[in-house]
Amino acid sequence: MKDFDAIANDYAAGVGQLKPLIPDTWKAFGALVSAGEKAGELSSKVKELISIAIGIAVHCEGCIALHTRSAVRAGVTRQEFAEMVGVALVMGGGPASVYGAEALQAFDHFSA
Repeated sequence: MKDFDAIANDYAAGVGQLKPLIPDTWKAFGALVSAGEKAGELSSKVKELISIAIGIAVHCEGCIALHTRSAVRAGVTRQEFAEMVGVALVMGGGPASVYGAEALQAFDHFSA
């Protein structure tokens, strides 16, 4: 099994190096993320599931690790997570099945 904590931490370390190099861009990106993830008609939980499904479809391990950790914190159940993986498979095809299976491992890891 992959080390999902390391994947999330590696992303954070990379961001830490990138932020000072492009502070204005990163500040704007941070504002975009905050606005996009803010609960509205869609709950934060649903928005995290959408983010994970996109991460699966585009094969982004960092996205999967970070948003899965957030989804667990938001109270996503294993069944809700599995159904989201099903939607990602429809949109991402066979290659998404690899990332979907890894995403479920990440869910189980962060739920433990």
